[in-house]
Amino acid sequence: MTVTVTGGRTYDEWRALARPLLQARVAPSEIRWVDPYEQQLTLAASGVTATAESHQHCAAANAAQGNPAASRVSSSMTIPRQLSRLAELVLCHRDSSRFDVLYRVTHRVLDVRRNLLTDAADADVHKLLMLTKAVSRDAHKMKAFVRFRRVEAEDGERYIAWHRPDHRVLPIVGPFFARRFGVMRWTVMTPFGTADWNGESLTYGPPAASSESPTADSLEDLWRTYYSNIFNPARANVRAMQREMPVRFWSTLPEADVIESLLKGAPTRVDTMIAAGSDQETGAAAYLPRTPVITLPQLRTAAAVCQGCDLYCRATQTVFGEGPETAPLMLVGEQPGDQEDLQGRPFVGPAGELLSRALADAHIDRDAVYVTNAVKHFRWEPDPNRGLRRIHSKPSARQVRACRPWLDHEIALVRPRAIVLLGATAGQSLLGTQFRVSTMRSRLLTNTPLAPATLVATIHPSAILRTNDRALQAREYAALVEDLRLAATALL
Repeated sequence: MTVTVTGGRTYDEWRALARPLLQARVAPSEIRWVDPYEQQLTLAASGVTATAESHQHCAAANAAQGNPAASRVSSSMTIPRQLSRLAELVLCHRDSSRFDVLYRVTHRVLDVRRNLLTDAADADVHKLLMLTKAVSRDAHKMKAFVRFRRVEAEDGERYIAWHRPDHRVLPIVGPFFARRFGVMRWTVMTPFGTADWNGESLTYGPPAASSESPTADSLEDLWRTYYSNIFNPARANVRAMQREMPVRFWSTLPEADVIESLLKGAPTRVDTMIAAGSDQETGAAAYLPRTPVITLPQLRTAAAVCQGCDLYCRATQTVFGEGPETAPLMLVGEQPGDQEDLQGRPFVGPAGELLSRALADAHIDRDAVYVTNAVKHFRWEPDPNRGLRRIHSKPSARQVRACRPWLDHEIALVRPRAIVLLGATAGQSLLGTQFRVSTMRSRLLTNTPLAPATLVATIHPSAILRTNDRALQAREYAALVEDLRLAATALL
C-alpha cells in the first residue's frame, strides 16, 4: 500500500510526519510525498484548506495500518544531530524531491548505516549535501544583500527590505536579522513570505511583491559612500563579482549604482597603490582591535580589512577561523584554498571534505572543533593551461610572519587543550623554521611555547589528495586518522 503524505514546511512538522512512518518501518518506495506549497496552490484554487496537523494524523494512521508492527516499535527513535541540521536546511529548498531523499537517507541511517552521512560518494547523501549547500549559499546571500529602507509609518519609524532568494530561506535567516537589528522594527519581504520584527518578537506572514516595498530613502547615499570607500581596486574581478553578487540582486542594492564607475577607475587606483610601495607592510598587528578586551567576533571583523601583507590584493576575502569559542581542540592549516577564498570559510574545499571524513573516522565531531589557518588570505597563481583556474602557491615566510598575530589571538581566545598542526607551514608558523613534519608527527608535544596546550603534528589533507598512488593515499589517510585520534587522547 502506498502512503501519501504532504511534507512539512518546517523540520518540526516533517519530523512529526516522518516519525510514525519510520517507526512502522515503511519503506521509502511505499511513500508518495506531496509538496505542501504546490498542494497549497491547488487547494487554494479549489477553495479547500488543509493543516499540518491533519496530514500528521493521516500519515500516522496510514503507517500503522500498513504495518501492524508499528505498535511494537519504541517511540524513543532519535534522528542523529548531524542529519537534523541537514534536514532543517534541505526542507528550505524548492526541489520537490527533497522529501524523498531526506526520508530515504533517514530511513537508511536508522535502519542500516548509522555512519551513512560520512559517505559523500553515496548518491542519496550527495544529493542531500548538494541541496544543503544550495540553501546555505542562498541564506548567505540573503544576509549579505538585504538592504533596509526607512519609512515613516503610523506607529513610527520602520525599516523595510525586499529580497528575492532562490529558496525558502527566510525562516532560517529571520533569527539572524532579529539578533543583528534587534533595536530596529523591520520587515523583510520575499516572494515566499515575510518576516516581521516588532522589537520583541519575530513573526512570519504571506508572500509579498517587490512593488510593496519602498524604492529609496535617505540612507542610499550612505551605502554608496561606504561601498566606494571599502572597494579594493586590486581585487576587482568582474566575473567573480557577478558570481558572488548576481546581477539580479543589484536592483535592491544602492551601492550597485557606483560599481561601473569604480571598475573603470580600478586600474588607475592600483597603479597609485603600487607606486606608494607595497614594501611598507606593517603586518596584522596594525589591524588588531584597539580595545582592552578582544573577542573572537571583534577579531574576525578586524581581520576582514587586514592589509598587513600583499596577499590581500589578489584574494577575494579574508578567511578567518570558525568553530566554538571554547573548543577543546583546534586544527591549524596553511592557508585558504580556492573554494575557501570564494566562500569565506576554512576547510570547505576538497581538502576540507577529506578532513571532515578523517575527523568522523577518528570519532571527533567537526562542529566541536575550531579550524583555522596560519595565513588568512589565499595565495595563488593562474593556471597557464586553464585560464580561470587558480593554482595554490605556498605563502612566503614573510607573509606567514605578517599573519601570525591573528593566529596568536585565536589561540589565546579559544584556549584549546590540544592543537593539531596540519602541515609544515602551520608548524613553522607556531614553532619556528626548525619544525619538520617528518620528525615530529604522530606524537604528543607538550614542552612547547604553546603549553599548556598539547600539540600534534601531521600532514595537511591536501598532501593526500596530491598523490596518485592509491596505496600511499590509503596509508597516509589512515595515519592522519590516527594522528587525530592521538590528539583526542590529550582531551581526556
